[in-house]
Amino acid sequence: MNSYPDPNNLYPLKNYNRLCFLKNMIENPNIIVGDFTYYDDFENPKNFEKNVLYHFDFIGDKLIIGKFCAIASDVKFIMNGANHPLNYFTTYPFSIFGHGWENTMSVEGTSKGDTIIGNDVWLGYNALIMPGITVGDGAIIAANSVVSKNVDPYTIVGGNPAKLIRKRFDDEVISLLLKLQWWDWNIEKITQNISILCSNNLDALKELSVS
Repeated sequence: MNSYPDPNNLYPLKNYNRLCFLKNMIENPNIIVGDFTYYDDFENPKNFEKNVLYHFDFIGDKLIIGKFCAIASDVKFIMNGANHPLNYFTTYPFSIFGHGWENTMSVEGTSKGDTIIGNDVWLGYNALIMPGITVGDGAIIAANSVVSKNVDPYTIVGGNPAKLIRKRFDDEVISLLLKLQWWDWNIEKITQNISILCSNNLDALKELSVS
Protein backbone atom coordinates (compact mmCIF):
# COMPACT_ATOMS: atom_id res chain seq x y z
CA MET A 1 0.00 0.00 0.00
CA ASN A 2 1.35 3.39 -0.99
CA SER A 3 1.75 6.07 1.65
CA TYR A 4 2.20 9.81 1.34
CA PRO A 5 2.56 12.89 3.57
CA ASP A 6 -0.57 14.24 5.19
CA PRO A 7 -1.38 17.56 3.45
CA ASN A 8 -3.08 18.75 6.64
CA ASN A 9 0.13 18.41 8.64
CA LEU A 10 1.51 21.85 9.46
CA TYR A 11 5.14 20.71 9.73
CA PRO A 12 5.64 17.74 7.38
CA LEU A 13 9.34 17.24 8.21
CA LYS A 14 10.00 15.65 11.57
CA ASN A 15 11.88 17.87 14.04
CA TYR A 16 12.01 20.75 11.53
CA ASN A 17 9.61 23.63 12.05
CA ARG A 18 10.93 26.16 9.54
CA LEU A 19 9.16 24.42 6.64
CA CYS A 20 5.38 24.19 6.59
CA PHE A 21 2.61 23.08 4.30
CA LEU A 22 1.54 26.65 3.75
CA LYS A 23 -2.24 26.32 3.55
CA ASN A 24 -2.22 25.17 7.19
CA MET A 25 -0.40 28.32 8.32
CA ILE A 26 -2.47 30.94 6.47
CA GLU A 27 -5.01 32.99 8.40
CA ASN A 28 -5.98 35.62 5.81
CA PRO A 29 -9.05 34.44 3.83
CA ASN A 30 -7.82 36.36 0.79
CA ILE A 31 -4.74 34.13 0.56
CA ILE A 32 -5.65 30.78 -0.97
CA VAL A 33 -3.08 27.98 -1.13
CA GLY A 34 -3.29 24.47 -2.59
CA ASP A 35 -2.31 21.16 -1.02
CA PHE A 36 1.35 20.26 -0.55
CA THR A 37 2.65 23.74 -1.37
CA TYR A 38 5.39 24.47 1.13
CA TYR A 39 7.14 27.54 2.45
CA ASP A 40 10.62 27.30 3.94
CA ASP A 41 11.76 30.28 6.02
CA PHE A 42 15.16 30.90 7.58
CA GLU A 43 13.52 32.10 10.79
CA ASN A 44 9.82 31.31 11.08
CA PRO A 45 7.27 30.31 8.40
CA LYS A 46 4.78 32.68 10.02
CA ASN A 47 6.76 35.37 8.22
CA PHE A 48 4.97 34.42 5.00
CA GLU A 49 1.92 36.60 5.60
CA LYS A 50 4.18 39.47 6.69
CA ASN A 51 5.71 39.28 3.22
CA VAL A 52 2.35 39.69 1.48
CA LEU A 53 2.58 43.47 1.38
CA TYR A 54 -0.11 46.17 1.02
CA HIS A 55 -2.83 43.52 1.18
CA PHE A 56 -5.74 45.60 2.46
CA ASP A 57 -9.14 44.03 3.14
CA PHE A 58 -11.06 46.93 1.59
CA ILE A 59 -9.46 46.30 -1.81
CA GLY A 60 -10.38 42.62 -1.83
CA ASP A 61 -7.66 41.31 -4.10
CA LYS A 62 -6.53 37.73 -3.60
CA LEU A 63 -3.25 35.90 -3.62
CA ILE A 64 -3.94 32.47 -5.10
CA ILE A 65 -1.21 29.82 -5.04
CA GLY A 66 -1.65 26.38 -6.58
CA LYS A 67 -0.64 22.92 -5.45
CA PHE A 68 2.85 21.45 -5.08
CA CYS A 69 4.67 24.79 -5.15
CA ALA A 70 8.04 25.35 -3.48
CA ILE A 71 8.43 28.82 -1.96
CA ALA A 72 11.80 29.89 -0.60
CA SER A 73 12.52 32.21 2.30
CA ASP A 74 11.85 35.94 1.90
CA VAL A 75 9.68 35.63 -1.22
CA LYS A 76 7.49 38.75 -1.25
CA PHE A 77 4.24 39.67 -2.95
CA ILE A 78 3.27 43.31 -3.49
CA MET A 79 -0.51 43.54 -3.66
CA ASN A 80 -2.77 46.19 -5.17
CA GLY A 81 -2.86 48.36 -2.05
CA ALA A 82 0.56 49.63 -3.12
CA ASN A 83 -0.73 51.09 -6.39
CA HIS A 84 -1.34 54.80 -6.95
CA PRO A 85 -3.23 56.33 -9.90
CA LEU A 86 -0.93 57.00 -12.82
CA ASN A 87 -3.28 59.14 -14.93
CA TYR A 88 -3.55 62.04 -12.48
CA PHE A 89 -1.11 64.95 -12.44
CA THR A 90 0.02 63.70 -9.02
CA THR A 91 0.27 60.22 -7.59
CA TYR A 92 -0.01 61.49 -4.01
CA PRO A 93 -2.96 59.80 -2.19
CA PHE A 94 -4.53 62.97 -0.72
CA SER A 95 -7.90 61.37 0.01
CA ILE A 96 -6.63 58.82 2.55
CA PHE A 97 -5.77 61.64 4.98
CA GLY A 98 -9.30 63.10 5.21
CA HIS A 99 -9.75 66.56 6.79
CA GLY A 100 -11.34 67.93 3.65
CA TRP A 101 -9.27 65.85 1.25
CA GLU A 102 -11.80 63.02 1.08
CA ASN A 103 -13.07 62.03 -2.35
CA THR A 104 -10.29 63.89 -4.13
CA MET A 105 -9.14 60.80 -5.96
CA SER A 106 -10.51 57.46 -7.05
CA VAL A 107 -8.75 54.14 -6.67
CA GLU A 108 -10.60 52.80 -9.70
CA GLY A 109 -8.15 51.59 -12.27
CA THR A 110 -5.34 51.11 -9.78
CA SER A 111 -6.11 47.42 -9.18
CA LYS A 112 -4.45 44.93 -11.48
CA GLY A 113 -6.53 42.03 -10.17
CA ASP A 114 -5.59 38.93 -8.23
CA THR A 115 -2.06 37.59 -8.09
CA ILE A 116 -2.08 33.98 -9.27
CA ILE A 117 0.73 31.46 -8.87
CA GLY A 118 0.12 28.23 -10.76
CA ASN A 119 0.85 24.66 -9.73
CA ASP A 120 4.31 23.11 -9.39
CA VAL A 121 5.94 26.55 -9.34
CA TRP A 122 9.31 27.16 -7.69
CA LEU A 123 9.76 30.68 -6.28
CA GLY A 124 13.42 31.28 -5.47
CA TYR A 125 14.90 33.12 -2.49
CA ASN A 126 13.91 36.78 -2.12
CA ALA A 127 11.88 36.89 -5.34
CA LEU A 128 9.40 39.78 -5.55
CA ILE A 129 6.07 39.36 -7.35
CA MET A 130 4.29 42.56 -8.39
CA PRO A 131 0.48 43.07 -8.23
CA GLY A 132 -1.82 41.19 -10.57
CA ILE A 133 0.86 38.89 -11.94
CA THR A 134 0.07 35.37 -13.16
CA VAL A 135 2.87 32.81 -12.96
CA GLY A 136 2.09 29.78 -15.09
CA ASP A 137 2.22 26.14 -14.03
CA GLY A 138 5.68 24.64 -13.75
CA ALA A 139 7.51 27.96 -13.92
CA ILE A 140 10.69 28.77 -12.00
CA ILE A 141 11.45 32.25 -10.64
CA ALA A 142 15.16 32.74 -9.97
CA ALA A 143 16.42 34.13 -6.66
CA ASN A 144 16.26 37.92 -6.22
CA SER A 145 14.07 38.38 -9.29
CA VAL A 146 11.45 41.12 -9.62
CA VAL A 147 8.51 39.78 -11.59
CA SER A 148 6.58 42.61 -13.24
CA LYS A 149 5.06 40.69 -16.18
CA ASN A 150 3.16 37.43 -16.46
CA VAL A 151 5.30 34.31 -16.65
CA ASP A 152 4.50 31.55 -19.13
CA PRO A 153 4.11 27.94 -17.96
CA TYR A 154 7.30 25.87 -17.70
CA THR A 155 9.64 28.79 -18.25
CA ILE A 156 12.56 29.99 -16.14
CA VAL A 157 12.79 33.73 -15.56
CA GLY A 158 15.25 35.85 -13.62
CA GLY A 159 16.60 39.34 -13.07
CA ASN A 160 15.18 42.79 -12.38
CA PRO A 161 12.90 43.05 -14.17
CA ALA A 162 12.60 39.29 -14.63
CA LYS A 163 13.16 38.13 -18.19
CA LEU A 164 12.98 34.77 -19.91
CA ILE A 165 16.09 32.67 -19.38
CA ARG A 166 14.81 29.60 -21.17
CA LYS A 167 11.94 27.16 -21.44
CA ARG A 168 12.24 24.14 -19.19
CA PHE A 169 11.19 21.73 -21.97
CA ASP A 170 10.36 21.79 -25.64
CA ASP A 171 6.85 22.69 -26.74
CA GLU A 172 5.77 19.05 -27.08
CA VAL A 173 6.60 18.24 -23.46
CA ILE A 174 5.10 21.48 -22.15
CA SER A 175 1.88 20.82 -24.02
CA LEU A 176 1.75 17.27 -22.65
CA LEU A 177 2.34 18.39 -19.06
CA LEU A 178 -0.32 21.08 -19.30
CA LYS A 179 -2.73 18.52 -20.67
CA LEU A 180 -1.94 16.00 -17.93
CA GLN A 181 -2.28 18.51 -15.07
CA TRP A 182 -0.87 15.83 -12.77
CA TRP A 183 -1.32 18.05 -9.71
CA ASP A 184 -5.09 17.51 -10.01
CA TRP A 185 -4.84 13.73 -9.89
CA ASN A 186 -5.84 12.07 -6.66
CA ILE A 187 -2.90 11.62 -4.34
CA GLU A 188 -2.88 7.85 -4.78
CA LYS A 189 -2.36 8.21 -8.55
CA ILE A 190 0.35 10.82 -8.02
CA THR A 191 2.11 8.52 -5.56
CA GLN A 192 1.92 5.57 -7.97
CA ASN A 193 3.52 7.63 -10.73
CA ILE A 194 6.12 9.61 -8.80
CA SER A 195 8.95 7.64 -10.42
CA ILE A 196 7.81 9.00 -13.80
CA LEU A 197 7.13 12.55 -12.58
CA CYS A 198 10.61 12.58 -11.02
CA SER A 199 12.29 11.59 -14.27
CA ASN A 200 12.76 12.85 -17.81
CA ASN A 201 11.38 9.68 -19.39
CA LEU A 202 9.25 11.15 -22.16
CA ASP A 203 7.95 7.78 -23.38
CA ALA A 204 6.67 6.95 -19.90
CA LEU A 205 5.08 10.38 -19.64
CA LYS A 206 3.31 9.85 -22.96
CA GLU A 207 1.97 6.54 -21.70
CA LEU A 208 0.43 8.36 -18.75
CA SER A 209 -1.42 10.63 -21.13
CA VAL A 210 -3.26 7.69 -22.68
CA SER A 211 -3.80 5.64 -19.53
